[in-house]
Amino acid sequence: MSKVKRSRSHPMRLLLIEDEHKVADFVARGLRAERFAVDVAGDGETGWSLASSIDYDLVILDLMLPGLSGTEVLRRLRRRNNAAAVLVLTARDATADKVENFEAGADDYLTKPFAFAELLVRVKALLRRPPPARSHVLRVADLEVDRLTQQVRRGGKRLELTAKEYALLEYLAAHAGRVLTRTMIIEHVWDESFEGLTNIVDVYIRHLRSKVDEDHDPKLIRTVRGVGYCISDEMP
Repeated sequence: MSKVKRSRSHPMRLLLIEDEHKVADFVARGLRAERFAVDVAGDGETGWSLASSIDYDLVILDLMLPGLSGTEVLRRLRRRNNAAAVLVLTARDATADKVENFEAGADDYLTKPFAFAELLVRVKALLRRPPPARSHVLRVADLEVDRLTQQVRRGGKRLELTAKEYALLEYLAAHAGRVLTRTMIIEHVWDESFEGLTNIVDVYIRHLRSKVDEDHDPKLIRTVRGVGYCISDEMP
């Protein structure tokens, strides 16, 4: 699924992941009154699905969620180099909990119960911050893609790639864990439409597999039948 991009003319887009309906409704109504665009998820899996498919400016994240925990959602976001600001909203106020979630990538922490005015101040403060500088090295398992030098290593050993092979691998690695369709790959890597020639992607994927995966485990480049390809170190 391709990410939905936000036009600069649109309001700031926020995701609220909160399973307490009354709290979620109260916060969402207040933020919408401040002219934010707000999506709401009532569990971790739904929240993760939204966060991984839409470009949000800020995520307000409860920790104690049914299914996937808030901390795991946070870790997944940061593993995918998602730069959205994250405000943790929770009843947990122990120092150990705060340290754990700050280390996992949280930007701020607000304990329940809270006043909406304080939440609003924190939200606005986070949105004023410049986005964090993203690492120029993309990592998936023991694969490293250096965007500055355009060098690729697997298990510390340098791989020799052509310009198109590198561009394809960088695109996959920058969206690790997400399935990219052949059309998306064509438009990004070749920067044009190849009507009826999407098999060129399959050819280059075979080239990459022979260099990236053939002599290594785990195998990182995966085919999602009928959809496209992804690169991931998680078990299918």
